[in-house]
Amino acid sequence: MTDRFLLAQITDMHIKAGGKLSYRVVDTETSLARCIAHLLRLPQLPDAVLFTGDLTDFGRPDEYDNLARLLTPLPMPVFLMPGNHDDPAAMRERFPSHAYMRQRPGKLDYVIDAFALRIVALDSTIPRQSGGELSAAQLQWLDETLRAERSKPTLVALHHPPFWTGIGHMDKMPLSNPADLEAVIARHPQVERVVAGHLHRPIVKRFGGTIASTSPSPSHQVALDLADDAASRFVMEPPAFQLHLWREGVGLVSHTAAIGEFAGPYPFYEGGKLID
Repeated sequence: MTDRFLLAQITDMHIKAGGKLSYRVVDTETSLARCIAHLLRLPQLPDAVLFTGDLTDFGRPDEYDNLARLLTPLPMPVFLMPGNHDDPAAMRERFPSHAYMRQRPGKLDYVIDAFALRIVALDSTIPRQSGGELSAAQLQWLDETLRAERSKPTLVALHHPPFWTGIGHMDKMPLSNPADLEAVIARHPQVERVVAGHLHRPIVKRFGGTIASTSPSPSHQVALDLADDAASRFVMEPPAFQLHLWREGVGLVSHTAAIGEFAGPYPFYEGGKLID
């Protein structure tokens, strides 16, 4: 275990099977393949990758089989979480080698203690509903899990962001009890970050004495419309994922990484002098 740990967060891939497009527009399969290829070209490879839900579009077995194929190039540990488009039972069945998924019966909650930064994942899904919730039993488990390692820096992850975003149609499918989660997080100052997906956008909010954030998607993004009655729409803004870098004595620093081919990098200086 080192004093430095780099975690990639990828979310809301909405993988389909058979070459189908999501919403008849988005080639999510190609989008994830490009994301993974981009990640593998980074100057520093992540130590692990956390996928924070909506892995597939409908939670079908053939979609998970396609996802497993797309994840094959990743050489580092991969951790999967369900979103409202997923089926946790099907995930457990289609990824038998992912033993962490079977730490607890029922909800797909788990904890990863193998790294300098502890990862605690919560299953916020409600079957056949777009919104999410955390049960009293889950919150008790979270409280006990955090209490067991008070001195270890921790990242808590769930699919549904525990805060109001201002994007009207997405705020109609929220986490139903964010205040209950916030009360638990506030008791544990070792929580460096609460990360989520669902919103297909990078959003940040103060939460429980720490920071809660969402990540953009490697495919399509939710339209940035901050009206209470914002229509349910998406845009093909640049795809991205996030990198969470933890370092001893510093804490957690997060970056949004745009996916694609871009000109550069170019030097600012030449021969020790700023280029004119």
